[in-house]
Amino acid sequence: MLPPGSRSAGRTATLCFMNARPSLSLPEWTVLTVLSQQPAHGFAVAQLTAPRGELGRIWQIPRPVVYRAIGRLVEAGLVRPESVEPGLGPQRTIYAATPQGRRAAEHWLDTPVAHVRDIRSHLLLKLALLDRAGADSADLLQRQRAVLEPIAQAIETGQPARGGFDATLLAWRRATAAAALEFLDTIAQRESRPEPRHS
Repeated sequence: MLPPGSRSAGRTATLCFMNARPSLSLPEWTVLTVLSQQPAHGFAVAQLTAPRGELGRIWQIPRPVVYRAIGRLVEAGLVRPESVEPGLGPQRTIYAATPQGRRAAEHWLDTPVAHVRDIRSHLLLKLALLDRAGADSADLLQRQRAVLEPIAQAIETGQPARGGFDATLLAWRRATAAAALEFLDTIAQRESRPEPRHS
């Protein structure tokens, strides 16, 4: 067996990582998806995820986290340097998703979230990224509702183990699950409406 610190062991670990579905954080998925849609440098991605940025209004990702995400994605073979932006200012490396990175990003965008709590972060980001790419989100919304509905039903029929805060927590979970379903229905109805024709 190879010692954990050897280069061969590192390459083996990387291959295992590459052959399985990548285990990435939300910032890493966001950066990967942005770079799969259009090559960019880290500063441009950080502007998108800044507080006033197009994606930052949903989920803010600080600039150092963006650069760390790019580094990890490069190490994983999901992103690669493509060129250096010309100009008189500091040189900025343009990064693009590899074919494997694009496939991973497409799969992540197409996958419903598994928890009600992830609607506010993961799902909203996916919807924003789909909209940014001009892609249709109707299928994702339909499958998201199918995942969420049995969860909401289980929460609705549940009983608190004890009184006090357990009952308060259950009431919160019921309210958020119901609100999430209503949100999905509202967005799905909007997506299904035909665009008005301009004469």
